[in-house]
Amino acid sequence: MADLTTIILTYNEELNIEKCIQSVKSISKRIVVIDSYSNDKTVEIARNMGAEVFQNKFVNHAKQFKYGLDIANITTQWVFRIDADERLTMASTNEIEEICTENKETDINGIIVRFEVNFLGKKLKHGGIYPFKKLLVFKYGYGDIEDRNMDEHIFLTEGKSVELKSDSLHYDYKDLTFWIEKHNKYSSREVQDYLENLSKTDNRTKLNKSAKIKRIIKFKVYYKLPMGVRALAYFMYRYFIKLGFLDGKEGLIFAVLQAFWYRFLVDAKIYEYKKNTRK
Repeated sequence: MADLTTIILTYNEELNIEKCIQSVKSISKRIVVIDSYSNDKTVEIARNMGAEVFQNKFVNHAKQFKYGLDIANITTQWVFRIDADERLTMASTNEIEEICTENKETDINGIIVRFEVNFLGKKLKHGGIYPFKKLLVFKYGYGDIEDRNMDEHIFLTEGKSVELKSDSLHYDYKDLTFWIEKHNKYSSREVQDYLENLSKTDNRTKLNKSAKIKRIIKFKVYYKLPMGVRALAYFMYRYFIKLGFLDGKEGLIFAVLQAFWYRFLVDAKIYEYKKNTRK
């Protein structure tokens, strides 16, 4: 077992939470769930699985995670943030434990986790989706999280990170109705993030290479294109240039929803905000 505390943020995750906890149990000295007052069986299931559960009103993921770090009184060397719809595999579990154990006294202070994304029961291998990478494991005291409404990243304040060779899984058991409702909420937070950070100098220099590149492209290229054009460009890039069409019908649905529903919805809400502001 690694000297590690796992933190999971939840809201109505009764379909996901058990499998998530089960996947991290063997390497976690503590599992802490920060719940946003779920009205299903999330809390009951988490406690039955041996997790410590705290509840806090949700503002955004960054603030909720910071609350988790504060309330949990971390005493382990490492912290791991994982979402309820994500799972470690046996290979990634062993690799995380090995890295944590071997780097107690080194300047390796973070671990980037690779995810295989499952959409409508299909593993998406194209479209620039795979592998999805996030810095999620860090030595306590050497990592922080961006204070953003959306697209927040954990970053190291000191030291270096290494990337896992093994894949973990992003597998949500909920349906498309939930996906659309969730991304409608995400789009509103995305607009807040856009308005607050478009002209602000942020701490992207502290991000890992993958996150840094994506952030620069998003604000320096994508948002410079005209509304509508950028959603089309996003679709063309994902579906044709990055070969998303090779993922079949699921790849098509994913690309269309991401570009012409989610990304265009963000643009429409930005337009709505600016129009109302002018009035």
